[in-house]
Amino acid sequence: MSSKEKVIQETQELLVELHQELVRYELVAWTSGNVSQRITFDDGSPDLFAIKPSGVSYNKLTADAMVICDLDGNLVSGKLSPSSDTAAHAYVYRNMAEVNGVVHTHSNYACAWAAVGEEIPCILTAIADEFGGPIPVGPFAIIGDESIGKGIVETLKGHRSPAVLMQNHGVFTIGPDARSAVKAAVMCEDNAKSAFLARQLGTPIPIPQEAIESLFNRYQKVYGK
Repeated sequence: MSSKEKVIQETQELLVELHQELVRYELVAWTSGNVSQRITFDDGSPDLFAIKPSGVSYNKLTADAMVICDLDGNLVSGKLSPSSDTAAHAYVYRNMAEVNGVVHTHSNYACAWAAVGEEIPCILTAIADEFGGPIPVGPFAIIGDESIGKGIVETLKGHRSPAVLMQNHGVFTIGPDARSAVKAAVMCEDNAKSAFLARQLGTPIPIPQEAIESLFNRYQKVYGK
């Protein structure tokens, strides 16, 4: 096995594990949702990315099932069809060099916020820690082409949040690797639920911007380092 083949195989194996995390945290239903990760090579070959195939049940995912695409979204290797969200992932990778992992879910509480086109307000320290402020809403876009990818990039480029609620659709998260993007998806749903429940009790109290800055900087630069 060549070094390039080894890198690809290791990425495919990682994605099997990470897709099970989406199931474990109840972020997906049936075959919806996907995780991808950018693949870079030491020899300078063009980047690729691995992503879940379309319409395959989570309990049937294997490393060999994960498809490999180029950054234009074209299938490079794999026996199955790439996810219907492949064009969106590809657009993000082409336009955000710092992003190496992308996740898409239809988690219930976050989707509820997306359905009303409202950002998740920064009303908990956990939101300030992870997202550096409110979790933003991206524009409505049709599935299947680059439209969703463009909306993700327009919303998140230069933004501290690793998550965006695409209006009337669902959650997309990004990260320096796929595992980080999965964590962002988990935390997005957890905070979406808490914010929803807070609304049922009354008017949530926003965290002052100065405190958001302090919390975000501590969590990102000090906590766990």
